[in-house]
Amino acid sequence: MFLLNTLPEHNQALAPVDAETLGEGAAQTVERFLAHRADRAETPLRSLPGLAAKLGIAATHIKDEGHRLGLGSFKALGGAYAVIRLVLEEAGKELGRTVDVSEIQSPEVQAIARRMTVACATDGNHGRSVAQGAELVGARAAIFVHSGVSAERVAAIARFGAEMIRVDGTYDDSVREAARIADANGWTIVSDTSWPGYERIPGLVMQGYTALVRESLRQMPDPPTHVFIQSGVGGIAAAVAGHLAIALGDERPVFTVVDPARAACIFETARAGRPVKIAHGEPTVMAMLECYQPSLVAWRVLSRVADAFITVDEEDAISVMRELSNPVDRDPAVVAGESGGVGLAGLLKAVRDPAVKDALRIDQHARIFLVNTEGATDPGKYEEIVGLPPAAVAAKNEMGAKA
Repeated sequence: MFLLNTLPEHNQALAPVDAETLGEGAAQTVERFLAHRADRAETPLRSLPGLAAKLGIAATHIKDEGHRLGLGSFKALGGAYAVIRLVLEEAGKELGRTVDVSEIQSPEVQAIARRMTVACATDGNHGRSVAQGAELVGARAAIFVHSGVSAERVAAIARFGAEMIRVDGTYDDSVREAARIADANGWTIVSDTSWPGYERIPGLVMQGYTALVRESLRQMPDPPTHVFIQSGVGGIAAAVAGHLAIALGDERPVFTVVDPARAACIFETARAGRPVKIAHGEPTVMAMLECYQPSLVAWRVLSRVADAFITVDEEDAISVMRELSNPVDRDPAVVAGESGGVGLAGLLKAVRDPAVKDALRIDQHARIFLVNTEGATDPGKYEEIVGLPPAAVAAKNEMGAKA
């Protein structure tokens, strides 16, 4: 399914609060916070000239977030950043002064953090980031996971000392349960989705994602003309689209949001012209994107600066995992989890349909930007799909470099 954005708010300026959240100053703050993190190196931007030639376009670049902060996902940028911000703000209130990020390991801040509990619902990656952020500052974390989250992903979160709480049902059920229990216990919800009356913290999570956009703009020889970004509740798509709109202004790229067909809450919201909750159906292999209700903050951004919406099927996601693991014409191999390469799946679907390709104005001059949002966050599942363990795929690049 494909849909152009014909909403009245399309191409209007971002709401002032969103422009502040996703603007240059905010992104600079995120990078300053990152400077105080271990494993803070910029993630690689992979150029795929072989793929670009095959598609008849000028360039394809994919930001590889499978290397981010030791967590293997772009979400390492969001949840932990929000946790640290919230702890520093609480410390500022108690100490009666501004508390800088350089003080996160100080005894005063750590003592305050130990009295705080942060909580969230997760499909895997966001919870791992929140748990890591809590461990960094000495706070307690309670992470709610629904029945579809694999045992391997649960274990990856628990290793940061988080309390794991299983919830029957879907991701949206776990969001509601996390909010209910957190409210009863006085915990702070650090969610990557928003609802009426709860917007600032999800905004901070989205703000954390702007770091990958700033890095990419520095790493690319020329800014992109087109962007395809996958979406769950919409946070990563909104962060990338919003920051690019601010950074590039009238030269902003044509932005397409990519949804799993089985969990297309952003697509259906765009079709309805307002936020909608869609029915829970058959689970999707794109587990990190299996969301049935959009984030209100994310949708407010996307309604203005997303230009099109497209859905991809199960076989599309699986196919791009394999294609990225075994690339064409000496392109670098990319370890992309089940949700990681979905933006590329959207691009491939678009260029293979002449009407969609024309609607998006994709031609031989197009420069495409994609984000591999996750590596092999479930290595067993990855090997089952691709046929090789993630380490063997990654080793192809080392072998190519020596050849």
